[in-house]
Amino acid sequence: MVSITRFSDLDRFKNTGKWVLVYGRRKVGKSYFVRNFVKYDKYFFIGRNGAIFSDDSILTYETFKRESAQYLERGETVVIDEIQRLPGEFFDLLHKIGVRGRLIAISSTLWMTKELFGKSSPLLGLFSDFKMGLIDERDILLNLRDLIGDRKKLLEYSIFLREPWLIPIWEEAEDFFKALPAAARLTVPALMGEIFTEEERMYSRVYDGILKAVAAGKNISTEITSQLFSNRLIPAQDPSLVHPYLKILEGLGILEKVKIYGKRKYYYRHISPIVDFYYYLDAKYGISEREMEETQSRKIFSGRIPYYAEQFIARLLSKALGLWQEKIVERDFEVDVALTDFRKLHAVVEVKWKESIEKSELMAIEKKLARFPCRKILFVPRKEDLPSEPENLEIWDVNSVLGGRMLTSSPP
Repeated sequence: MVSITRFSDLDRFKNTGKWVLVYGRRKVGKSYFVRNFVKYDKYFFIGRNGAIFSDDSILTYETFKRESAQYLERGETVVIDEIQRLPGEFFDLLHKIGVRGRLIAISSTLWMTKELFGKSSPLLGLFSDFKMGLIDERDILLNLRDLIGDRKKLLEYSIFLREPWLIPIWEEAEDFFKALPAAARLTVPALMGEIFTEEERMYSRVYDGILKAVAAGKNISTEITSQLFSNRLIPAQDPSLVHPYLKILEGLGILEKVKIYGKRKYYYRHISPIVDFYYYLDAKYGISEREMEETQSRKIFSGRIPYYAEQFIARLLSKALGLWQEKIVERDFEVDVALTDFRKLHAVVEVKWKESIEKSELMAIEKKLARFPCRKILFVPRKEDLPSEPENLEIWDVNSVLGGRMLTSSPP
């Protein structure tokens, strides 16, 4: 089994306090990270029905309270997984103990974070927070680069394997990309259900409509609003009715918003490509209601890969170069990635994720980016596939990233 080391998260974890809350969306690998890469003395897991597991034993609540307090008072490290499932009085107990020992609390909910750090919380000031998302782009490339020789496939696999639950499917499937549509149809609805259940929220038709709209290319709040209104999911074509839903979806780690350069607008998109792919298939072809033929779904999937590659590369460059990722959207043209530092534009990037580029297309890209007084980068799968070397563009490919110093999260 492939074990993914999250170097970036390990570096961040070194700077947390003695008591830390590890939180994030379900199935991003929080428990795996703590179990395999963090030293601890005792690990407690809280089940949905309130059962408390310790190793192979099930403890009573009173025994758990006594044991966890004793470990902390002795200065040892205790992990409590799914701490939000414990009764409120347990947090009063922690307040009474104070910051003794090391406590690592794991939660799959946003509301738990707000509760711990809220003004009325008995634990205010006792915990530092550690948010986990999907596996960092740099880390997944580092972990897979020696396993996948074809650099184009390396990046394409990495796009999806940032979702830890897809790694076993990749290891077992004869053709990973053929397996993805079925995996999406089976798992994504259940994953959404788990996320909303843990947050004690109802997964409504409005949320579903937003996720489908974003996957179908309605990425600005006004576009999303128009789509929802046309489907009779909101009573008026008013973006203020949609913004609270967008904020919640962003907080839950389902959507992200990318600033549009030079404007007070944001571009919303799915964080997870496999989640986006499911909602795209559902919006366009009703996959939640019927089966899809394998050849058809593979063709659709191939058409989405360049879009997912653009997102992956935008995040990768943003993190590696220490710049914000934005997007340029004008009336007559768009630029895939704008890398900024506050208001200053440092680089513009076009991503062309395909086997070959015509010379005329290369010239058009060069002409479009020429209007920006900053670094101009064209990112392609392989430099050698270009028909010629442009004079005014930096050409980057997967080897440029692997061979340089961009993957700063280096293995020990």
